[in-house]
Parts: sequence; C-alpha cells; structure tokens
Amino acid sequence: PDGAECRAYMERRGLNQDIVQHFGLGWAKREWQSLADSLRRAGFDARMAIEAGLLGQSGNGRAYDRFRGRLIFPIKSLSNQIIAFGGRIIADEDEAKYINSADTPIYKKGEHLYGLAQARKGMVTKGRALLTEGYMDVLTLHQFGYDNAVGVLGTALTPEQIKRLSGFVSQLTLLFDGDRAGRKAALRSCEMLLTRGLACSVVLMPEGEDIDSLLRGPGPEAFEELQAQAPDGLRFCVDVLKALAPRETVEWARNFLRQVEIPELVSPYVSRLAGHLQLSEADLREGLVQTRGAKNDRTRSGASGFPSGRALQNIRDREIMMFAVRYPHRLANMLELGADLALHSAVARQLWDKIENHGPEEVFHHLDQREKNFWCKCCGPEAAPRDNGDRELESLRHYLNNYYASAQKSSLSAALRANTGTGDFEADMDYLRALKETLEKGHEQS
Repeated sequence: PDGAECRAYMERRGLNQDIVQHFGLGWAKREWQSLADSLRRAGFDARMAIEAGLLGQSGNGRAYDRFRGRLIFPIKSLSNQIIAFGGRIIADEDEAKYINSADTPIYKKGEHLYGLAQARKGMVTKGRALLTEGYMDVLTLHQFGYDNAVGVLGTALTPEQIKRLSGFVSQLTLLFDGDRAGRKAALRSCEMLLTRGLACSVVLMPEGEDIDSLLRGPGPEAFEELQAQAPDGLRFCVDVLKALAPRETVEWARNFLRQVEIPELVSPYVSRLAGHLQLSEADLREGLVQTRGAKNDRTRSGASGFPSGRALQNIRDREIMMFAVRYPHRLANMLELGADLALHSAVARQLWDKIENHGPEEVFHHLDQREKNFWCKCCGPEAAPRDNGDRELESLRHYLNNYYASAQKSSLSAALRANTGTGDFEADMDYLRALKETLEKGHEQS
C-alpha cells in the first residue's frame, strides 16, 4: 500500500508492467529512517550502508535515507547484479529531480551505462546502440521496441563508457535535445566516438519534445523519420561549429585530427573534412604530423593541473577558465563570446561543465583536487583582486576576437589557395573580400 502513489505516477507516465518488471523499478518510502531501520534489523552496519551510497549522514552523525520518497531505478552490472540506484521525485517537492548513487567501491558512474544489461542483446542483434541521457528516455525507448537503448547516467559521455559500448557495437545513434546545450553535448560525444574509431549519427529532438513525448505523441513513425534524416557524426560536428562558432571550424578540424587514435582513420577523415570545409587536403594536413608527434608533450600537466602553456591552444584554455573560475556568475557573458566552444583540452571542458551544471554556489563541492588547486590559484589570497569582472571580460573578448580573426585568416587563405586555378573567378573574389574584411577587423582590434 505504501507504493500506491508511485504506482499511480508510473501509470501516468505510461510505463507498462513488463517494463516495470524488466527494469526492476521500485519505490523508496518517504520516512527519513525507513531503510536505515530495515538494514539495522537485518543485521547490517550503518557505516557499510553509507559507504554503499544507500544512506547519508547528517552533521550530528545520524544516518538517513538518501533516496526517500522517490521512484527507484536499479543500475545493473553486465553480470546482472545491482550495483547502484537512481531516484526521481514524483511530486512537487523542492528537491533535485534526480539523484544518483555516489561512487562506491563497486560503482563508478563514469564507467557504467543505464540499461546496458537489458540492452546488450538488442545492441548485438541490431548492430547499433541508441544513446540517450535520462532514465525515463531509456524506459520509453524499450517499451516502444527499441531494446538497444542505453543512458549515460547523468554524466557527459566518458572514455570508459565508450570502451564498454565498443565491446558490443561499432555504430551509435546519439539522441539529444535540440537546444544549444544539447548540440554542444552531442558535438563532444561525437568527437570522442569518432576519434576512437566508432561511427555515429545524431538525432536532435524537435523544440519542446523529448523522447518520451515524441514516441507517445507523433509516434514511432516520426522518430524513425528523424533517424533517417540524422547526419553522421562528422557532418554534424562541422555543421554545428559553422552555426555556433564559424571562425573556429578549421582549427577544430585540425585539433580533431590530432586526437584520432587509429592512424588508419586519419586519411579518410582528412578527405571528408576537406570536402566539408572546401579546403585542400594538404592545407588541412598542415602541421598535423609534427603536432601528432608532440601529442604527449602537449598533454603533460603543469603545477596548476592544466596542460603546459607551450601550446597556444592550452594558453587559450587557461585564459578562458581563469575568468570562468574568478567570475562563475558571468558564464552567460562568456557564452555570448563563444568561449565554451573555443576550449580544447578535456581538463578545461570538464571544469567548464561542472561550473555550468552546478552553478557558482555549489560547484566547489564537485571539484577534484587538481581543479581545486587551480580554483585556489585563481581566487586565493595570492591572486589579483576581483571586482565585477568588466575589465577582465573585455580583455578576454579582445583575446578571443584576435584568436578568431587569426583562425579565420588562416582558413580563408587556405581556401583561396585551394580554389586558385579552378577558373572560378567569382569565388576567388568572394574569398579575397572576406580575407580583406578579416585583416581589417584584426588591424582595428589590435
């Protein structure tokens, strides 16, 4: 009887009994001590339950139920053992909509995927996986027959998750929201998959829709049509960058090629990117061999935890992240500059995502030790005093504008060289006009 409100919620969400049973969905009572009392009566030590992430501990040392009053999603290992939980509020409580198990000795959330145990057969049979973000999305997809769907457990896609997926499939369809945040997340996921040799395509949800509303509203036919029209990962990356940060596209392509882990993939990627960007392959390969050879040098970390300043892109990352750390409440100003899209190192991207996801008040509690060191270096007593950030923002704007102008000049010059001799005089003039405007803008800004 205590689960009646949760059963009513699942019915409202359209979850059928087969899905409820197949995924082992459950309910955590609303009392603060219900699970703690049950575990104690069963002979378990509260300290073990806290270490397992089932209980929390208050300031006075008392154990309490972390997941109370929530619909529960068991998270299983590939051997079908429950290793963690996710929980969703079902009423209008003023709490986080979802909470997840913290990392424990048997569970690291960046290494697992929700629904992988249930989806492995469908993935192997279909030769493809559907990758989404939420628990409910995975459940709805399975209910509508897409038994190859898995979720990333509330974190950005990680190399460990990619390694798990690659044991079953070599092709993925990524399902993301169509807003800026969704496109940016899809861009980074594509980049990680492609550089590791997996093929992918990207389905962006129409405005105001998610997987659940799409399948229960317009229906599977609409979803199939979106999949049929989905661009492949490389095409998607170029299109998103052209729309969000056009001056960054050629530099992104070169950086992407430096990260490709399978040498045999570099040549076909160069050919495709050169076609998308209207460059010659020689121009796109410019400096690639030397930079790939120096890859290990570029990724060595300095004392601050960020890559060595010898590489220009890492200097740029540090400049951007220093402002983001000193003035985290001004992230919206940085988004207007396209600063997030200019980040290249995984370290910088991870710190940016934490600031964006957790906000200036809570983010410090989610940092690892390296990030805390960098934070203290930027904001501690030895750092420059902070005001409202206007002067430093203007300095960052000037820095990024010069970088973008330089990148655009490089890409336009390469495009002009590739076009010369083709007999397309009108295109030559368009390139020259664009190059002249870029050079003039760069001169004005400097």
